[in-house]
Amino acid sequence: MSVALQGRPGSIERYLFEQRQKRLLRFITCGSVDDGKSTLIGRLLYECDLVFDDHLAALARDSARFGTQRGELDFALLLDGLVAEREQGITIDVAHRFFASERRKFIVADTPGHEQYTRNMITGASTADAAVILVDARNGVLTQTRRHSYLLSLIGVRHVALAVNKMDLIDYSERAFRAIEREYRRFAAGIGMEDIVAIPISALKGDNVVSAGERMAWYRGPALMSYLDTVELDEDRLAELPFRMPVQWVNRPNLDFRGLTGMIASGVMRPGERVRVEPSGIETAVARIVSYDGDLERALAGQSITLTLSDDIDVSRGDLICAADCPAEVADQFEVKLVWMSDQPLLPGRRYLFKIGTRTVPGAVTRIKYAIDVNSLEHIAARTLELNGIAVCNLALDEAIPFDPYAVNPDTGGFIVIDRVTNETAGAGMIDFALRRAHTIHHQHMDIDKSARAAQMGQKPAVVWFTGLPGAGKSTIANLVELKLHHLGYRTYLLDGDNVRHGLNRDLGFTDADRVENIRRVAEVAKLMVDAGLIVLVSFISPFRSERQFARGLLEAGEFVEVFVNTPLPVAERRDRKGLYEKARRGELTGFTGIDAPYEPPEDPEVELLTVTCTAEQAAEQVMAALRDLGLLAH
Repeated sequence: MSVALQGRPGSIERYLFEQRQKRLLRFITCGSVDDGKSTLIGRLLYECDLVFDDHLAALARDSARFGTQRGELDFALLLDGLVAEREQGITIDVAHRFFASERRKFIVADTPGHEQYTRNMITGASTADAAVILVDARNGVLTQTRRHSYLLSLIGVRHVALAVNKMDLIDYSERAFRAIEREYRRFAAGIGMEDIVAIPISALKGDNVVSAGERMAWYRGPALMSYLDTVELDEDRLAELPFRMPVQWVNRPNLDFRGLTGMIASGVMRPGERVRVEPSGIETAVARIVSYDGDLERALAGQSITLTLSDDIDVSRGDLICAADCPAEVADQFEVKLVWMSDQPLLPGRRYLFKIGTRTVPGAVTRIKYAIDVNSLEHIAARTLELNGIAVCNLALDEAIPFDPYAVNPDTGGFIVIDRVTNETAGAGMIDFALRRAHTIHHQHMDIDKSARAAQMGQKPAVVWFTGLPGAGKSTIANLVELKLHHLGYRTYLLDGDNVRHGLNRDLGFTDADRVENIRRVAEVAKLMVDAGLIVLVSFISPFRSERQFARGLLEAGEFVEVFVNTPLPVAERRDRKGLYEKARRGELTGFTGIDAPYEPPEDPEVELLTVTCTAEQAAEQVMAALRDLGLLAH
């Protein structure tokens, strides 16, 4: 049992009831390596009597084995749970801990200080109301201090405690503390951080952690715990913003009830108030606010509720219910700040899924305007974005979404990026504003459409996409297929990789980013040709599955036929009349697919041609037979 429960009057149920009545503050600790973040949190847990007896015994054993305090309790070990962390004396993963004071309860995220774990730090900061930035009093403000401060300003953490730690190692010098405070405030002003409280502490000795220490009588400000007890909660600010609730679920348990369930992101709602559903723009009124405890007369930000509406309108998951007098904006193109969290680089033009609130839509970063050096805050030209990179980008989505700028409302202006192939979170982003083109460019209706053009030609338009290694025989087979189609009277066009690079794509090289853009342009051209009613044959290496999936996604079901020209690498090398493989082997060509650049074979193509067992003519006949079986050609 912890000391906090020993001798407490009443039952455990009463204690838990008291905890439920307290308001919750989420905060993050960050700073440079070995500034004492884990030690500070461990000290807070210990001082708040929230370390159980068995944990104290385990801490004593671990301190003897792994500790750095010469036999004394090493509070950092309460949080550094990974073996690698304990052995190295550093934090790698994000550690979350709960503790409580007499006034509030807290969830603290202890985040790593190393640059390679920036994504872990971003994860910890994403839900924080405040931040405690630790600075080693011996070292002052370091590069990582600046980097973490910039990331906090990027995420929108508004309240910062600058905890100048290890004051015991500089003899509690006021002069050194004031110099660090002045330097940090100058830097913070440049990145828009204003609400800063500087506190001199010793996490190891306990000075100014929970209560003021006699050894720093010159300091008149709050102890760290006092600051955490009184700092403004983000939910107070969110309650003052216009009402927003992303629809998570359409709740229809029976024919007599239909409600819209979600968590209120901001604002206050009462029955009878007018709301607007975005992106449709339909307005209605709230009839009831339903909760687990019954109907409510008032609901606030952070509450999970079900709304029933006065009118039976079309609302689905992903829609945003807004205050009618102050609705969210709706757009499909934005300027965003993006933090990249994937080992695979961000490539402009590559298709990803973007999840904002409860809505997930496909899209792509169309342009990286510039990357940001978080150490110097310089703007750097960039064509790709690597792991832990930060950039300002243009983003285009396949459909318009409701949003608020992230600086106004993080819940309706923040998003994550999901890799379409692996389904892993690849990045996190913040919307700055909608691009002007999102509001000024619209689809123009045309009376003659694809079906009319196809009917006039008497054929079903489609894309037949040939992919494979260089020298696999793609162009040869595609050319034979087009000849056969032409002789049968079909209207066709063949887009060949080499030919297209002489004109439309002559400005592109062979980097991964250029390969992605190469396929994006060709896929869009092929889509236009399908809209014209043609059968389009595309012969490109197209090494990446994600880009081939993008091309497929542009067309209707049944209009895309993937043909995998499966030729083993040694065979493709022997067939190479251009001598490109030989140059790549000698190092004269870099980024050559199959040698020093990857090729991702299709996982489930409509047609697979094993070219070692058939001639080009036979392969072409196999493609023709497949097109007939798929209903694209007449038998």
